[in-house]
Amino acid sequence: MTDNELIWRVAGGSGDGIDSTSQNFAKALMRAGLNVFTHRHYPSRIRGGHTYVEIRAAEHEVKSRGDGYNFLLALGDSFARNPQENAYYGNEETKPLSENLDDLREGGIIVYDSGLLDADDVPNFEERAEANDWHVFDLDLRGLAKEHGREVMRNTAGVGATAALLDMDLTHIEDLMADAMGGDILEANLEILQESYDQVDEEYDFEHDLRVPTGEHDEEQVLLSGSNAIAYGALDEGCRFISGYPMTPWTDVFTIMSQNLPKFGGISEQVEDEIAAAALAVGASHAGVKSMSGSSGGGFALMSEPLGLAEMTETPVVLVEAMRAGPSTGMPTKPEQGDLEHVLYSSQGDSNRVVFAPGTVGEAYDQTRMAFEMAYDYQIPAIVVFDQKLSGENTNLPASFFDREPNPDPGSVLTEDEIAEAAHDESGKFHRFLHETEDGVSPRSLPGQKGGRYLATGNEHNPSGHISEDPENRVYQMDRRMQKLESIREELDEERESQQTYHGPEDADYGIITWGSQQGAVEEAVDRLNDAGRSVKSIGVSDMMPFPETETTEFLESVDEALVVEMNATAQFRGLTQKELGLYGDKMTSLLKYNGNPFEPGEVVKGFEAQIDDSADDLATGTRIEPAAGD
Repeated sequence: MTDNELIWRVAGGSGDGIDSTSQNFAKALMRAGLNVFTHRHYPSRIRGGHTYVEIRAAEHEVKSRGDGYNFLLALGDSFARNPQENAYYGNEETKPLSENLDDLREGGIIVYDSGLLDADDVPNFEERAEANDWHVFDLDLRGLAKEHGREVMRNTAGVGATAALLDMDLTHIEDLMADAMGGDILEANLEILQESYDQVDEEYDFEHDLRVPTGEHDEEQVLLSGSNAIAYGALDEGCRFISGYPMTPWTDVFTIMSQNLPKFGGISEQVEDEIAAAALAVGASHAGVKSMSGSSGGGFALMSEPLGLAEMTETPVVLVEAMRAGPSTGMPTKPEQGDLEHVLYSSQGDSNRVVFAPGTVGEAYDQTRMAFEMAYDYQIPAIVVFDQKLSGENTNLPASFFDREPNPDPGSVLTEDEIAEAAHDESGKFHRFLHETEDGVSPRSLPGQKGGRYLATGNEHNPSGHISEDPENRVYQMDRRMQKLESIREELDEERESQQTYHGPEDADYGIITWGSQQGAVEEAVDRLNDAGRSVKSIGVSDMMPFPETETTEFLESVDEALVVEMNATAQFRGLTQKELGLYGDKMTSLLKYNGNPFEPGEVVKGFEAQIDDSADDLATGTRIEPAAGD
């Protein structure tokens, strides 16, 4: 973490408005000219339980949550006094304070709501505060909120106190409040905001150095999450149907799509389970509507049969797999990258699919659009796989990033004139699954098109769709379907800008490889290592299937050793790389983490140094090294 940045953590009870409070504060910091990055931590409960959100803000680009934080706003948990809650989860009254002290940096600021929290109940609080030179402010935020409005408005009081301590102008915060509310509610919140600001400003001496950084954007910015980006990418690619069943963290994408599809004349359908969800999306796409579905973990497992149906019938569809810690129910609100092999190989037989794993919010938008293009151009299922971390983190992007043309093109669908010129069997059925094609893509018609009649079945079939177990036909159809992946690989390699992300000096001696949401932490770690005199570069791989063989081979050939960073226990991406390349097992060491928390840049730095310097004792807690083959 650099000196000229703010990492603000607001902690309290799930259901107490922590998320909305942090969202508005992040927008205010963005409007003040700063780059922001947020991180959400919340329990697998509807209400109650300790939760927090971090906002990292700086003039420079921020790619991860950073390491630790320097400002804690502890609001208390209004549900913690419930005897039933205490009996099941233990005493949670002090958790907004007690659970958040380990990561608070030396010289940091603590503001806590003395109306709900008592620091005397936190073991060794005074001693720790003195030893770490923390600046502690106990404010009765609850009482102030009740005096001017309602207790629930204590979050506003906390933001006002934060602004005063950081010498931050209230204008952007007030504007955001005016955008979100009105009437007496707005008036009460504005009074509480100003009252808490004035109280802190007038009654306390500021001995801390922390102030809100200054910055200025060259153009208008927007704040959005990975889930927002996936939904907006789908809408811009012409998706007009989504079906799903709620499951964290996939629910965010489903909700955003459901809110926006009606504006574009589209349809959202919540169904009884994930089998039905995927099947409906396949059916809608068969009828000619660009469609998507998705789920998380166990829900996606139910989609394996419709996924195979889409492959066999060559029906384009886009699925989203939002990973969380498993197996089974696992930890529903914690990130992990344990579903990679599940996504790549689910469904029976030698089935093909395109799989992209975006590493940033911007990539989530781009690669969702690419998934639709590949699915509908090549008549193949495409999957966007991401995790709970990327789903919920917010960052700012230039508004111009989204100045792209929408793409309503239905893909490789013939016109009726083209169908009339195409091959048909003796009974007039269209050769939908023609054997001889250059790129594996056979001619496609939609239901109702003149001359485009054929049979669609999950059984193996002949060119017009009739069930067939003829050995020669089987080989033709399998080889043709398999050819699509090679054709897609050629297009991605030769005609498209690379979706892999490179960072660091090209001639570096060492490499770090990662995939998905850990990309930002890895890139910041690379910068720190190079600043310390190391010679390191990184590649963030997004193309999971087809795998970018040329790019990863060139990267591994160019370095002496490579550290593969991923959030799972079995080094799944490293295994995929070795499988696809057939080499370099002796060059790749894994740094793994699977405790429900994402990597911090400092943990990657320690992992790299532990591997290169052969000092495993220096690893960060919660991470481990999986040695290279032969070590």
